[in-house]
Amino acid sequence: MADGRLIVVSNRIPTEEAPSGGLVVALHDALKERGGVWIGNSGKRVASEEAQKGLTRIAETPYARYSFDLTEEEHAGFYLGYANSTLWPLFHHRTDLLAVDPDQARIYREVNDRVAGLIAEVVQPGDAIWVHDYHFLPLAEALRKRGVANRIGFFLHIPFPNPSDMPALSERKLMPGWLSAFDLIGLQTRRDVSNALDFLRDNGAELLLRGKMKYGDRSFEIASYPIGIDVDAFVRAAEEHADSGEHLRLSPGERLVLGVDRLDYSKGLPQRFAAFGEYLSNRPDPKIRATLLQIAPPSREDVEAYKEIRQELETITGRVNGEMAELDWTPIRYIRRNIQRDILAGLYRRADACLVTPLADGMNLVAKEFVAAQDGSDPGVLILSHFAGAAEQMEAALMVNPYDPGETARAIEQALSMPLHERQARHLSLMQTIRATDIGWWTRTYLSALLQREEKASH
Repeated sequence: MADGRLIVVSNRIPTEEAPSGGLVVALHDALKERGGVWIGNSGKRVASEEAQKGLTRIAETPYARYSFDLTEEEHAGFYLGYANSTLWPLFHHRTDLLAVDPDQARIYREVNDRVAGLIAEVVQPGDAIWVHDYHFLPLAEALRKRGVANRIGFFLHIPFPNPSDMPALSERKLMPGWLSAFDLIGLQTRRDVSNALDFLRDNGAELLLRGKMKYGDRSFEIASYPIGIDVDAFVRAAEEHADSGEHLRLSPGERLVLGVDRLDYSKGLPQRFAAFGEYLSNRPDPKIRATLLQIAPPSREDVEAYKEIRQELETITGRVNGEMAELDWTPIRYIRRNIQRDILAGLYRRADACLVTPLADGMNLVAKEFVAAQDGSDPGVLILSHFAGAAEQMEAALMVNPYDPGETARAIEQALSMPLHERQARHLSLMQTIRATDIGWWTRTYLSALLQREEKASH
């Protein structure tokens, strides 16, 4: 394995020469170091004949990058359909939003089978394959059926579903075969590992020692690898763009509470807006002004549930602002588009508090980015949902139940009135955590476990 390449498979693939973003940069560095191939969806929709042409090489150095195309039917069935209207709500504990469509399930498996065929054409003996996320759950099984015996690892970036939710999935009996075809399954949290072990054990898998499992003739391993960020890069970006907050034009003494999330029902945004409205109603001094700046770029707007969340947020924003606003003060500023990453780093640094209050989340790197961006001599306060994966690591944050608007409102008040020495102590603890488990640590730890597993198997 030491001499083999790394083959990364993800739904999307960076096309620029110097990728940006923590995960992308980490995978870029791992591929550059080992040599290898990155395979992903180009994002283009093409005619069926063109989609069947196979992989397109989009970069030569420092490693090969190949893309594949989807047809309109595949995009609708594989991506918008089964991946994001069936698996996404199931894995985020929203079975009430789950779509059951046999055609979408069929297309999902067909796309995975086609991608497996493309990978089989480029894989070499000794290569390790690292598959990312819920789009490709059946991929290892499809590769095994093609005779690919290489080490195949999988990392799930979102939560693993509760075993009690799994009966809502029509294809649940296929899931043990999908998962056991991988050699190492990486999950974000210990809670996710527990859910996965319980589900597999309830469906015929045998639990061995230290997260190892056996299903049929396959042995595999499940473990927690909490993903991190490039801390130093984010510290630099925040320092270099510290003036981003000046563009907000806040009045003297006005406090800034920040939220940064994709527009998604798993992020708890309606509950967050309602909690902020409750904080404003109950704040001890009505003359105190605090503004919630919520940045929520859209995602998957073709899915009906996302249209509904957008309408709900706009309704709550209008109500809170209508009741609370002054001529020179708007309590909720809601931006529904992307903001450049460097500008975001400066906004993090300016914020007095950051609300990271998802109802379900794999990790939530916004929590870690906010901490990295702070000025340690006068840091802001992180308010974190118990249901974010980051809560297992970031215990020095103010923890809240996002379903309880009163509790979140009280946490906002606590954050904005917290004395400097307590803010500094909490920030120092959080900073030590995110440095110890940064994105480089995550990549090295996961790949080391995958490689060691093969070495043990070969002896």
